Amino acid sequence: MNNRYLKPILLFLFIVLTYFAQAQRVISGTVTDSATGETMVGVTVKVLEKSGLGTATDSKGRYSLRLPDNKPYTLEVSFVGYQQQKRTVNAKSGRVDFALKASPKYLETVVVTATRTPKLLKDAPIVTRVITEEDIKTLDAPNIQDVLQAELPGIEFSYAMNQQLSLNMQGFGGNSVLFLVDGERLAGETLDNVDYSRLNMDNVSQIEIVKGAASSLYGSNAVGGVVNLVSRENTEPWTLNLNAHYGTFNNQRYGASLGFKAGSFANMANVQYTRCDAIKLKNDGDFGTIYANNSLNIKDRLTYKYKDKLTLTAKAGYFFRERESQFNATDRYRDFSGNLKADYLFDSLRNLNISYTFDQYDKSDYSTLSGLDVRDYSNVQNSVRTLFNRAFAKSTLTLGGDYLHDYLMSYQFSDHGSHLQHTADAFAQYDWNITSRLNLIAALRYDYFSQASAQHLSPKINIMYKWDKVSLRASYADGFRAPTLKEMFMSFNMANVFMIYGNPDLKSETSHNFNLAVEYTHKSYNLTLMGFFNDVSNRITTVWNRDLAGMQYTNMVPVQISGLDFNAGARWDFGLAVRLSYVFTYEHIPQGQPEVSSTRPHSATLNISYGKKWKKYSFKVMITGRAMSAVTCDEYVSLSDLTQTQRITYPGYSVWKLSLTQKVLKGINLSLAVDNLFNYIPEYYYSNSPATTGTTFMAGLSVDVDEFFR
Repeated sequence: MNNRYLKPILLFLFIVLTYFAQAQRVISGTVTDSATGETMVGVTVKVLEKSGLGTATDSKGRYSLRLPDNKPYTLEVSFVGYQQQKRTVNAKSGRVDFALKASPKYLETVVVTATRTPKLLKDAPIVTRVITEEDIKTLDAPNIQDVLQAELPGIEFSYAMNQQLSLNMQGFGGNSVLFLVDGERLAGETLDNVDYSRLNMDNVSQIEIVKGAASSLYGSNAVGGVVNLVSRENTEPWTLNLNAHYGTFNNQRYGASLGFKAGSFANMANVQYTRCDAIKLKNDGDFGTIYANNSLNIKDRLTYKYKDKLTLTAKAGYFFRERESQFNATDRYRDFSGNLKADYLFDSLRNLNISYTFDQYDKSDYSTLSGLDVRDYSNVQNSVRTLFNRAFAKSTLTLGGDYLHDYLMSYQFSDHGSHLQHTADAFAQYDWNITSRLNLIAALRYDYFSQASAQHLSPKINIMYKWDKVSLRASYADGFRAPTLKEMFMSFNMANVFMIYGNPDLKSETSHNFNLAVEYTHKSYNLTLMGFFNDVSNRITTVWNRDLAGMQYTNMVPVQISGLDFNAGARWDFGLAVRLSYVFTYEHIPQGQPEVSSTRPHSATLNISYGKKWKKYSFKVMITGRAMSAVTCDEYVSLSDLTQTQRITYPGYSVWKLSLTQKVLKGINLSLAVDNLFNYIPEYYYSNSPATTGTTFMAGLSVDVDEFFR
């Protein structure tokens, strides 16, 4: 090329490059906790005017962003449990630091369960209770039932036949409250309840609870509510936590979590082993000894992100539990699960989620004499799900559908037979921010169940109005539960006493749920009062069938469940937090029905915590208590004659727990707990009374190995 042309070209390129270099600028700074001054890791910093432009603070709380030009931009900083902050930066801005304040009742927490789309808790049009990772760690509870009972009134776990765990949540049993893990259902059940011991608290980032019907989004079983466990994700280059707990009755719990993040890949693996000896109860009762048991739970979650457009997630899990229910035999429970999910972001307005889930839950009887392990129950579920979101200026449209292939082989079927059911659904939801104060959500879902020949439309509508410090929420939702394969085809000999038969002509349970709530938030204070009413039709239960000379599943006449739900919380910067919750529940079951109400009308929980942080030491002490009122009901003497009843009163009780968690050195955490603080022991152990034998103790050690290297 002629030098006469080369010099002007080089000069032109130099000018262009200089222009772009000057136009681009770097904004950097640190994010700290306003109360302690400590830097915060993993805080999201994004540019509102530029979709996809953002970052997160590193291990020292620092962030850095390269802006494309000298125009003014708005930085938004957010972190779970803290108030969001926004700040405008201009051409003169260079270093911008943020100090975040803790949010009352974690109102800045992002929740997904109530609407299936991410929303700040304060903006969710349905009252949603969140139990955070910090709450779970402070409680140091070994299982989901202890966490829920400590945090929520109106929930009671008790022992049913053969010491199988059973749930009552404000008048709804375990088959009417849907438990999810990352939005996915669980296979297998015992006495209408999932195996709650599968729900490992060691890798949970938060638990979201929605009370009331949610069938418009989640279909069958979501009649009384939804409990969704959200798994923890890794954001650090690598993490390693080792923990061990030991308590009364040789109660042992060991866990390990290993995470890494390298480029586009992130992984979190968790393993937990538990063991507890048999517990001899101190007084007479429906049972005298709680069986010894042990369990192993292994989970792994691998994530791959491609150019902020595509996120691929693969999960796998193995679960094993054993109960020493007989001197020469044990009950064994196993689960194998896997999940593949793809999230694709078309642009800032559209995204698509597609997932496949496999879940196989087996039961077997193991003979310690012969060594034979005989499988007599297997529930295998294969499901495919798709979810599409389209955002508009003031609204979001959500479309979705599911297909489930449900196989069940059971000892409760004739000749240990099996049955298969196909289910399919489609749903739509429209989320409309009419004004900055008024939000409306409407949804409709269609479900189809092949074996039950059941079809159902489930609508819902939610309205939320906000002004100043007050939020009003009103909702109507339809609940729906199709008959299960067990309820339709059961043929089971109950200990050679009587037979239990299924009923293929069962109708689906339905409900109409109405909620009205008012919430007041000011600074560190939060108050919520909610009234609820449920009209439940065709509730499925068992009744004596004279023609069959045994029990058979049937539908009941309508049942009404109504009440009030009150929550009051306060959190102060100096470390004190108080939360009081109370629920009144009235369950009306007409006389002569094959079921009576044993729902306790009054229940309350109280949590008081105080914590303090220094550079190398921190502590948090918490006292939690729950009180359950007595309940008096007329129980049937004989289910073959529903005119003969006897009045019985199940006594009330209260149980308290004191826990202390400490960070004594970098990466080393100690926990101490005293459960049943005031030594409550039932005079008689009913199936729905706590199986406590007095005060118990637990001590734990948790080591974050990665912190030693930071």
